[in-house]
Amino acid sequence: MAAQAEYYEDEEAPVRAAAEDALPRGDSAIVPADSISGRALLAVIAIMTFLASLTLGAVVLVRSASTEWQSAVSREVTIQIRPSEQRDTEADVQRATAIATATPGVSDVRPYTKDESARMLEPWLGGGLALAELPVPRLIVVRVASNEVPDLAGLRRQLAEIPGATLDDHRAFVDRMRAMARSAVAVGLGLLALVLVAAMLSVMFATRGAMSTNRTIIEVLHVVGAKEAFIAREFQRHFLLLGLKGGAIGGGAAMFLFLITSFMSDWFKGSAGESQASALFGNLSLGPEGYGAVIGLVVLVAAVTGGTSRLTVHRTLKSME
Repeated sequence: MAAQAEYYEDEEAPVRAAAEDALPRGDSAIVPADSISGRALLAVIAIMTFLASLTLGAVVLVRSASTEWQSAVSREVTIQIRPSEQRDTEADVQRATAIATATPGVSDVRPYTKDESARMLEPWLGGGLALAELPVPRLIVVRVASNEVPDLAGLRRQLAEIPGATLDDHRAFVDRMRAMARSAVAVGLGLLALVLVAAMLSVMFATRGAMSTNRTIIEVLHVVGAKEAFIAREFQRHFLLLGLKGGAIGGGAAMFLFLITSFMSDWFKGSAGESQASALFGNLSLGPEGYGAVIGLVVLVAAVTGGTSRLTVHRTLKSME
């Protein structure tokens, strides 16, 4: 008698007992833990989480690479000396180099020779061309010291005294690069939002299907006085675990793929393909920030799955009244 009294102290214990009596033999929950629809939804959530994790990882890589690009470009400015028949180009280059070296905030100045400047045109004009007759500008690369702000305005004023000398601080290129990176991140986040919406719709239909299949059990629970919160909590727990499991499978597969890609980039380091990929996406390693974002996405998918199921149950129960 004491054990029976302790059992019925929980106001939901009689409801659970009635639900278990209404269930087919062998089942012990309102929503069957292992069913064909449940396995299908698990696969859908795993695939969606995998695609969302790939998108999120690409966003992290593009954002990180963009930051590195902007940092590298902003640490260099270029001086161009256009050759003129009336002037000594070598003297102008030496004078511009001296002016740049004396500018505060400049750590290194490297003037390119005429042959080096000509070789920079080969990717566009091809090799074997006689560039001696062309007025190829002479370049001077000026590196900015870290954690210092150079006096570019003063440098530009002094270079104005040299005919044909111009200073390019790559500001326009950095602005375009920043705009492209922001656009790529916005597109990635938009795709991520679409995947989450698709997951919500899948869970919504799956919840309604589960409630339709177990309608008799739900009606029995209503008769014995079960509250909506109890029924919703049962569905939420089922789909929360389902979303967490599917998200872990999809997110884990994505992290494994990124890990393999990182190892492959180290393996083929120095090749042409690896150099191009590194130029676009950095070192192809997510790092702690990227892996943490994927884990957070798995938790988000599970929370969205459970919350969508609970909300769908409440709306469906109201329509059944």
